[in-house]
Amino acid sequence: MADRSALAEFLRTRRNRLRPSDVGLPDGLNRRAAGLRRQEVAQLAGISVDYYIRMEQARGAKPSRQVLSALARALMLTVDEREYMFRLAGEHPPISGGPNRTVPQSVRIMLDTLGSPAYVVDATYEILAWNRCAKPFIGDLDDHPDHERNMVRWMFLQAGDHPQWSDESTRRFARSTVADLRAAYARYPGNPALARLVTELLGTAPRFADMWNSHDVEVRRGHNKSIDHPDLGLLEFECQVLHVSDTDQRIIVYCATPGTRTAAVFRALATESRPSQ
Repeated sequence: MADRSALAEFLRTRRNRLRPSDVGLPDGLNRRAAGLRRQEVAQLAGISVDYYIRMEQARGAKPSRQVLSALARALMLTVDEREYMFRLAGEHPPISGGPNRTVPQSVRIMLDTLGSPAYVVDATYEILAWNRCAKPFIGDLDDHPDHERNMVRWMFLQAGDHPQWSDESTRRFARSTVADLRAAYARYPGNPALARLVTELLGTAPRFADMWNSHDVEVRRGHNKSIDHPDLGLLEFECQVLHVSDTDQRIIVYCATPGTRTAAVFRALATESRPSQ
């Protein structure tokens, strides 16, 4: 059911938060309020002023999905705001076209300032960005094509008798990753990249196929990890997963307990990674 009053109030608040310069319009003179005028929103959305005014007054015809999409663009709504607006109008939100691969600048800054290994993956587990501390664990990916940066592919193309599968924490991590990938498969139906990855692994990785066919669905969370690194020795840490809501990406951070050998190794990696002053 549509909630016209809530939709009208939402549109007013989103219009009032924007300045003309935010949407490429001149600020002009004699503006009584900082927000956009109704006619400016209508112009940006390609609809009539009278139609938009009726929407803000909670009357008139129910807006179509095309009008709602145009208003979402005109008002520069976030993904969450767009979904909320569609639901207020009594419509199902549009399906996202595919996983977002653009890493926000703020996230890149966070990676560079962290004193621990960290990297960013999209919903298909393609590694999109990483800090220098992470290179001993994921390698230097600058010269690798995108399809060779996928964590799920790395994991499941290892032979069934590979030593990694004898570790229970690795198996739990794998199950959790597959369950999260299945959740993404539902969020982005028909997405070619996801479909190719799943089809490939179903045909080449029996362990992946077993986990996929269990139909577990789970959004990834943190887990404890222990690895015997060939150069850094035995390391124990928590692999924490931070979700970036605007992009549906994850920041994976290796968190060591203060005072441990692992924390000292991470600190040394961070010191080596930072340029001298």
